[in-house]
Amino acid sequence: MTGVPRWASSLSVFFIFLTAIVASGAVSAESPVRLNKIIDRLERGEVAVGAFASDRSPDGAAGYARAPLDFVIYDMEHSPLDFPGFRIFTQFLLDRAQILEKGNPQPEVVPLVRLPFNGRERVQWMIKQALDIGAYGILFPHVSTVEEARAIVRASRYPQPPGASDAEPEGQRGSGAGIASRLWGVSGAEYARRADTWPLDPKGEIFLALLIENQEGVANIEAIAREVKGIGCLMAAPGDLSMSYGAVYDRSREPQVEAAIQKILAAARAAGVPCGITANRETAAERIAQGFRVLIVGAERDYEAVRRSREVPVPK
Repeated sequence: MTGVPRWASSLSVFFIFLTAIVASGAVSAESPVRLNKIIDRLERGEVAVGAFASDRSPDGAAGYARAPLDFVIYDMEHSPLDFPGFRIFTQFLLDRAQILEKGNPQPEVVPLVRLPFNGRERVQWMIKQALDIGAYGILFPHVSTVEEARAIVRASRYPQPPGASDAEPEGQRGSGAGIASRLWGVSGAEYARRADTWPLDPKGEIFLALLIENQEGVANIEAIAREVKGIGCLMAAPGDLSMSYGAVYDRSREPQVEAAIQKILAAARAAGVPCGITANRETAAERIAQGFRVLIVGAERDYEAVRRSREVPVPK
């Protein structure tokens, strides 16, 4: 094809395949396919496994797309605040070959963000930036009260239609997610319908994980789990809990940390909210047996071992 750039020829082939998928009905403006792999796992009664991205480069993102994970977290709490970098990361995490293989736009590995603020801080602009770029969910550090949790849900939702049964907590997110809808592979109108917090909206695709990291949060955990709708996961954070209870400095206090972790788990299960925690190949099976539904793996060498731990029955 003289005069036609190689990239144009390749792009034409991709769109031929994509057109075939759309024509088959696998992808449509009203596609019933669940877009968020984490929520898909949880709704099937399975365990979702993810990790923090230690390599945030384009090549790193492409590697995570084929890792035995359901989600990868772009950390901006203990790494620099970098929304442009996150946008590049999401584009390289998107694997078009997987879309063609599956016949639907659900990514094998979905991108989440951990934001650099404590629950008491009202930084709606950060939440808006992360979601407008295309994050399928957000991790919120140091959430300690019902008021903090409810403010997070409000900032993560669009205002709901008049008369909607799930209008509360009132959504405060502003419209303007063209980048996100392109990444998700849906129209702007469908993105607006789907970009709500699950399970408050059963069809929502936004996954909010609240990290419980101090004694105040543990003291308020039953109220947070019971009263705040729109939380996708309550996450026990052993590292910061160890610091809060003094176990980092005095190992004899470690039983207090485990008791706090179990209190978070019990409150989440009583309220019907999935509970998460960090895990490795030695602890994953035990944590699943206890009832944890979302696991964050620390080391790449443990990815496959933790994934295999899904065979452990999840308690009802």
